[in-house]
Amino acid sequence: MDEEQDKIREKAYQIWLDEGRPEGREAVHWDMARELVAQQENYLSTTKPVGDAQEQVEESTIALDNQGEFPTLTDQGEMEPPRKARTRR
Repeated sequence: MDEEQDKIREKAYQIWLDEGRPEGREAVHWDMARELVAQQENYLSTTKPVGDAQEQVEESTIALDNQGEFPTLTDQGEMEPPRKARTRR
């Protein structure tokens, strides 16, 4: 936990320097730094595949097989055409 706090502190300091050392924005810099560190720390976990690769292939195959079972926009045109409104004379 201390290592993470050190990274956040360093990142907040760098943000503070980059913004020209403004006063009264410590909380904002700390929040920005905490977000950036979390993104950097968890970046590698976002690139790992979820689940078994074979399972993913099977799911995508099932999805392809089911494609024709769901209505599309073109299916809506097969309904009875709307009646034209009569105008009064």
